[in-house]
Amino acid sequence: MTTVGAIAAYIEELAPPAWAESWDNVGLQVGDPAAPVRRVLVALELTDPVLAEAEREECDLVVVHHPPIFRPLKALRFDSAPARRLQRLILKGIALYAAHTNLDQAPGMTNDSLAVAAGLTAHRVLRRAGEERYLKLVVFVPRGHEDAVLEALAGAGAGHIGNYSHCTFQAPGTGTFLPLEGTNPFIGQQGRLERADEVRLETIVPESAVDQAVRAMLAAHPYEEVAYDLYPLANPGRARGHGRIGRLEQPVSLAELAERLKSALSTPCVRVVGDPERRVTTVAVGAGAGSDLIRPAAGAGADVLVTGDVRYHEAQDALDLGLAVIDVGHYNAEAIAVRPLAAYLRERLARDGAAVEVREAQAGRDPFRFM
Repeated sequence: MTTVGAIAAYIEELAPPAWAESWDNVGLQVGDPAAPVRRVLVALELTDPVLAEAEREECDLVVVHHPPIFRPLKALRFDSAPARRLQRLILKGIALYAAHTNLDQAPGMTNDSLAVAAGLTAHRVLRRAGEERYLKLVVFVPRGHEDAVLEALAGAGAGHIGNYSHCTFQAPGTGTFLPLEGTNPFIGQQGRLERADEVRLETIVPESAVDQAVRAMLAAHPYEEVAYDLYPLANPGRARGHGRIGRLEQPVSLAELAERLKSALSTPCVRVVGDPERRVTTVAVGAGAGSDLIRPAAGAGADVLVTGDVRYHEAQDALDLGLAVIDVGHYNAEAIAVRPLAAYLRERLARDGAAVEVREAQAGRDPFRFM
């Protein structure tokens, strides 16, 4: 049985809550972590149509980007729409989990998805919030079982360096142990010192994936008691943060980039700040409301910033800085992450053999209409 808490743990492997901004409110907002889950709905936010879809599809958990409980509640009156939605969740036994600014920083999610939509083939973090720290994991495995342990570690996120996976170093050696009373040794017998032909297998693992990597290693290892070490590393880790910046394969006009984004985001309209005929090569993106990235984008040499919710004076500031802007709207700049988050959950559940269906909300809509 898969529980709400187990799926929450999967999301937190991808986007640790510690990555969220101090003003944010992420995590399990409604429900019991021990409740069973058979069906999950992933959406940008909890609206009446999305909630109706969750009820109709008999979902046990809704995962959203925008937290419905954002600021401290002073009252929970059911004559207001937001409170009525929470009431319906509780009465229907539907849990709700929110991943917001932590998901923006997660690999492959909101900002990375927007960068792909813009056509960036390679990109980096625009405004750093920190970096992923790494540990070295060393485990001693009886010869003949090292490949099974390696595969388990790689599947749990260990051994990834750049675009390479399954990165390990292996060296042969002899392990000694004496099974005491009450043991059930894989090799040897109680009361006799055993010398085993073993392989020292070492790899690196991101700090956020340590727990899952150790669990996977222990499950794949044949020994009753596994000897392993974890060493903190001073190596610089992968940067994390808000926004992305990179280059297009070929320069395009600002108008052409706007058309590309309209197609990728399935939106009929975007707002453009700057000369439509301007040639652009270096593009910055910022999911959601990203006007606070105008100065970082200009400072990093971007020709254009793709984001949402840009106001009049912010647009003027961008022009003064020589930066073009394409405002795709808040909804479009973030809803693009629903699909990769759902795909991640499907893959993570399948890896553990969990029979849980993950659906992408079809009822989500941009509140703005274009006439």
